[in-house]
Amino acid sequence: MAAEQAQPGEVVDVRPLEMKLAKARTTTLVKTDRYEIVRLVVHRGREITAHQAPGDLIVQCLEGEVAVTALGKTQRLRPGELVYLPDRAPHSLSAKYDSSLLVTMLFGKQE
Repeated sequence: MAAEQAQPGEVVDVRPLEMKLAKARTTTLVKTDRYEIVRLVVHRGREITAHQAPGDLIVQCLEGEVAVTALGKTQRLRPGELVYLPDRAPHSLSAKYDSSLLVTMLFGKQE
């Protein structure tokens, strides 16, 4: 059974999973018409090949370490760091260690 998404006003725990990380899976925490927040779990050695997202992205590393390739360069993303990627920017990532990331995707123009 899939985990339920957070309801308005509900507190969501996004602290590092630590010992639970090895068995964790990617989870959508919040999804609306305007944005989506996902805890992305990427295990050591796994690569997510180049793709585009239909909105601006903010990718924050909660634990572990990943290499993010976008906008003509590859950068390490470690705990406490984030990267912003504009709408439809091709990007890929690979995990050096078991990692969890908080990904926020903003759809369309905010008015």
